[in-house]
Amino acid sequence: MKIKLFLIFFCVCSGYRMQAAEVDTLQIRSVSMNKEVQAVVILPDQAATQSCPVIYLLHGYSGNARTWLGIKPDLPAIADSKGIIFVCPDGKNSWYWDSPLVPDYKYETFISSELVGYIDTHYPTIRDKEGRAITGLSMGGHGALWNAIRHKEVFGAAGSTSGGVDIRPFPDNWEMSIQLGEQTKYPQNWEEYTVINQVHLLSKGDLALIIDCGEEDFFLEDNQELHRKLLEHEIDHDFITRPGGHDNFYWNNSIDYQILFFEKYFYKK
Repeated sequence: MKIKLFLIFFCVCSGYRMQAAEVDTLQIRSVSMNKEVQAVVILPDQAATQSCPVIYLLHGYSGNARTWLGIKPDLPAIADSKGIIFVCPDGKNSWYWDSPLVPDYKYETFISSELVGYIDTHYPTIRDKEGRAITGLSMGGHGALWNAIRHKEVFGAAGSTSGGVDIRPFPDNWEMSIQLGEQTKYPQNWEEYTVINQVHLLSKGDLALIIDCGEEDFFLEDNQELHRKLLEHEIDHDFITRPGGHDNFYWNNSIDYQILFFEKYFYKK
């Protein structure tokens, strides 16, 4: 089932030029989870005549498929101005893993296989890792890096803004124990399912990476440690800290820098 909305935006550039980004709300069947998952797709007007790169945007804990549109209402205008498709799936509070304990929580499989496959089949995308990026905020930052590092054949670029990149300091938070079990009972799960312990899977040049975090964010130290670990492994990446906390104001600003980073990746000469 697909519901289409048309959002009209105007810009001043030698007069007014009308832009019409199409915003689709989809119900995508996940075979691995035996259910439908909602996703919002923002389609630029350029998609009517050409294939476009895709940025997958993952929401944080307690969010949904429309979270990013709420944080960044001008995403349709950005899609039009840059010729980029945005895809925003509903990841529930899954942390975008395939849970080792909950059989019907296979959000890694959904994001990196089923969702990408559906989008490539139904939209005019660049059907190659060179045309795909994934990023997200908080839980979604962890999910974006988790999926990209483990599926480098699918995504060519990845990012995280205010990401929970090391889950181990937070054993009682954000329903992670539902997916992994209590840390005291399943310590190996907590070691294996955290992004910071996936760095060894990366080689130089595997992914174009951008990571940022606010200087007043409770995840700052974890992001700084991830930065240090990437440097130790000689993995190229952009790492940015700027004033701000763990909130919509910060993400509304930070996503602009990430989109610019991905745009340069997509259109590199």
